[in-house]
Amino acid sequence: MNHFDPEKDASGFVLLSDFIPSIVQEIRYFSTYNFIGDRIDGYEEPIALLTREAARALKSVANEMNVKGFRLKIFDAYRPTTAVKHFIMWGIEDQDVRMKPYFYPEVAKQDLFSEGYIAKRSSHSRGSTVDLTLLDMSTGKELDMGSPFDWFGIESHPDYRGITDAQYENRMFLQKAMLRNGFLPIDCEWWHFTLADEPYPDMYFSFPVSINSLRK
Repeated sequence: MNHFDPEKDASGFVLLSDFIPSIVQEIRYFSTYNFIGDRIDGYEEPIALLTREAARALKSVANEMNVKGFRLKIFDAYRPTTAVKHFIMWGIEDQDVRMKPYFYPEVAKQDLFSEGYIAKRSSHSRGSTVDLTLLDMSTGKELDMGSPFDWFGIESHPDYRGITDAQYENRMFLQKAMLRNGFLPIDCEWWHFTLADEPYPDMYFSFPVSINSLRK
């Protein structure tokens, strides 16, 4: 008899591109261009998975943005607990700072967890959190938010005012659209939002980011 493991049950999840065909995906943790510099454990395909409820709410954001000339660009969505363990193990390894100039030049590696930039238990593992930005359809470029995705520093705090007015307005444009559709921001990353009424508030899933996870 197979033992049912709820952490590996992806039945409540969907492929985000099925819900929102217009999204652009740049799944950083499948690539080597991220703060560690390696593909992250648990990312078997460069796709975004989300709970059905979060995907439905994000579709409303996408529809609203499409009308205004923008598309959603997704950097990360569901993140398995195996990926979070990879982050933690990297954090213990003092010597590996090869990506520091690109992602955390002003923050000591050992402070990334204590300052909230990397979580030891991530809301992403509950399946209703997304990291995203906006793409301007007229130019094909990302809106200038004043700092890039996964820039670990005060410059990425949504309320940081040491950026231009236009950059700050772009952040608020994204944030207000997400808030209107049921998502909540956090105080240290302008790109990070979690569905307020998430369906699995106490469950941290471990199945890999893969189409096959949805077919089991």
